[in-house]
Amino acid sequence: MIMDIPSHLDHERQMIPHPILVEVRQTAPNQLLMMYDQRTDLASATNVSNYWIRSNMARPAGVASLGMSDALTPENAIRHEMGRITPVDNTNMRFVITFRSNAMSGVLHVVLPCFVNLAGRTGFRGENWGPFSRNAFVGI
Repeated sequence: MIMDIPSHLDHERQMIPHPILVEVRQTAPNQLLMMYDQRTDLASATNVSNYWIRSNMARPAGVASLGMSDALTPENAIRHEMGRITPVDNTNMRFVITFRSNAMSGVLHVVLPCFVNLAGRTGFRGENWGPFSRNAFVGI
């Protein structure tokens, strides 16, 4: 799903502590609430180019930056003109993404954050979701 990472770097990447996206909820047609399990570095958590949204459609539409079979690349990350991310409170664990367009109604979407660091840290180069992340939603 993610860009190819050499196996020796993959092991190092897993050893770096990092926040995990635990839940995503659609709160409006163009808005998502995201919750992490630990305090994040604000700069990396609010950088929209650290996020991808996959839809189950063949081609991306609405808020999605990826189609069903697309690999994650820097070119298909969410772009700044698509939306912005703001903190909900001062915990650095809850964020809202507000998009310029709406999520496609009835379409499955999966939020895929990468490169989000823990508060006070830098250098994490991997995925910020795990097997227990509830990072999928069906557009309303």
